[in-house]
Amino acid sequence: MTSRWRVAGAILPPSPWVARFLTLVRPGGLVLDLAAGAGRHVRLLRDRGFAVRAVDRDVSALRALSAPGCEIVEIDLESSAGWQLGSGYDGIVVTSYLHRPFFPVLAAALAPGGVVIYETFAVGNERFGQPSNPDFLLRPGELLAAFAGLTIVAFEEGEIHRPRQAMIQRIAARAGPPGALPE
Repeated sequence: MTSRWRVAGAILPPSPWVARFLTLVRPGGLVLDLAAGAGRHVRLLRDRGFAVRAVDRDVSALRALSAPGCEIVEIDLESSAGWQLGSGYDGIVVTSYLHRPFFPVLAAALAPGGVVIYETFAVGNERFGQPSNPDFLLRPGELLAAFAGLTIVAFEEGEIHRPRQAMIQRIAARAGPPGALPE
């Protein structure tokens, strides 16, 4: 998957939203980076001591990041119905990717106290470029509804100006009651 967060061909640093909410993930825990792209979050996760499972349909950029504790999985997520994400994740990171059938699967894949950190494009982004297809843009409040069964830690939606102008939605949500800590 090609990252939508390239500016003049450069791969951007990790999302500040992701970096901010990684503190909620159990130290040393297993984190799934779904649609990992060029690996901007894989590096961050490894540097923070997490075990990482990075999944994407094109893992050519990710292969260089493979190391003990970092599993790279190459699969076309949208056409491989038989592939299972697994479960017991202490964290799940998804950025710049939207495949709505995964919403309930992601929530169910979290370990007790696990955290989903999700950030992607929303309706209105068509004014700023790609993606512009409504199938790939979140509707207002869609992430809140998708993860309503989790405890919402933070949610934002609206226009941003960095790393480039875009309409986004982002959420951090925990499996379990408010204040639940990972085991």
